[in-house]
Amino acid sequence: MNIERIRQPFIETFPGDFSNNPMQRNTPKVLFATIKPAGFDKPELIAFNEALSEEIGLGKYEDEDLNFLVGNNLPENVRTYATAYAGHQFGNWAGQLGDGRAILAGEITNEAGKKTEIQWKGAGATPYSRHADGRAVLRSSVREYLMSEAMHHLGVPTTRALSVAFTGEDVMRDIMYSGNPQLEKGAVVIRTAESFLRFGHFELMSAQREYNNLQELADFTIESYYPEITATDSTKYRDFFENICTRTANLMVEWFRVGFVHGVMNTDNMSILGLTIDYGPYSMMDEYDLNFTPNTTDLPGRRYAFGKQGQIAQWNLWQLANALHPLIKDEKFLEDTLNNFGTYFWEAHDQMLCKKFGFDQLQKDDEEFFTSWQGLMQELQLDYTLFFNQLKKITQATNISEHFKDVSYIILNEEKLEKLNSFIKRYEARKALNSISEEDSLAMMEKANPTFILRNYLLYECIEEISNGKKEMLEKLMKALGNPYQEIYPEFSAKRPSGYDDTAGCSTLSCSS
Repeated sequence: MNIERIRQPFIETFPGDFSNNPMQRNTPKVLFATIKPAGFDKPELIAFNEALSEEIGLGKYEDEDLNFLVGNNLPENVRTYATAYAGHQFGNWAGQLGDGRAILAGEITNEAGKKTEIQWKGAGATPYSRHADGRAVLRSSVREYLMSEAMHHLGVPTTRALSVAFTGEDVMRDIMYSGNPQLEKGAVVIRTAESFLRFGHFELMSAQREYNNLQELADFTIESYYPEITATDSTKYRDFFENICTRTANLMVEWFRVGFVHGVMNTDNMSILGLTIDYGPYSMMDEYDLNFTPNTTDLPGRRYAFGKQGQIAQWNLWQLANALHPLIKDEKFLEDTLNNFGTYFWEAHDQMLCKKFGFDQLQKDDEEFFTSWQGLMQELQLDYTLFFNQLKKITQATNISEHFKDVSYIILNEEKLEKLNSFIKRYEARKALNSISEEDSLAMMEKANPTFILRNYLLYECIEEISNGKKEMLEKLMKALGNPYQEIYPEFSAKRPSGYDDTAGCSTLSCSS
């Protein structure tokens, strides 16, 4: 790989702590601390994303590159560091946080001029590890590797994964915080993104009243990642905030489209570029439930439930607005922009649902139609993805009861089947109002509705196989997630088996998952 092309513009631009001291501490007045990966004696490659490596400019993998993939024996041009940020966690100010399990290698630029940051997750402790060891286990590393790639191929803005490898050591973890810690296989994942900057980076600078650093960070971000912002005076910070709001709203709509639940939408897990970032206790939706959260830490309040993600994104943007206020200095502009977020989000959300149903345009009664559909989905416990896959296959000769029999997580009695039949009739009547052909409507549905989603139980089975030295399912999942709008493996297009309903690390996860 072309490791020699990696550079570190971030640490060349901002003040930092260059001591390489891993002692966990506050680092005021700096945006990063240099730190070396722990190093691992017996690494073993699990998977390498060659297409991504070529795309970002690293090139082909050779056997000797394994050391780089786990942070061993790095060349002099790779000066590694962790960044400092703050955040609101579950609605409460947490103060300084930072890259506790992540260490940055720097940035690479490909032949087309596109920049990509490269970051290890699980390569050892940093000053921001907060009394933890900075390691990662196999299950969390494989989950991030596969899900970030799945989201990319679904068309959802996301970080991506370059590799995942065993470290050769065991790591102690208490997966459900139940007082029952166990040793698990350690692993390191390399993830990539145009930038890993978060809302929390700006929150930290503002909270510490480091306003010069705040302005320099905003200028750096605008210049590096927002070419559409052309203003050179202070109005660029308004444009910056408006763009972040739009990107964040669009991301939330995409999460709703594919049924993704992040599980821990703290402000330190919100990308300044509108990317899906930090894959922890996430889940794809099985049975449709607006109150579903996969994160046991989020119970019983369900702050980060599926149906609340738009609302929480807006709340997080309020915190970012407070952080950027020293640069924008206009409360009314910030308030108006945040109020507009809700309007924009719901309009975009309803337009997205139109596409999922194959409607060519939003009509005045559609909001009530969508609300009644949501109620039906929850009452009948219908699988979100499978419902739409069956919906697009309906013909005049379809027996609705038979057609949807394998879509519900409960047995549908006569009353519930009648409700389903009644809704399908209403749906057909609404679709008849389209001004486009049936073929165009179907094409719209196929583009909006994935055939394959990476369900937690599939991930669970894959991780179990890898733990036992097998990779067949990993290879199948990689092929399927690379083609999510096609049915590559019919056995993956099925609802969650009942045996996984209460399996830790499958249907229920914690922030350590």
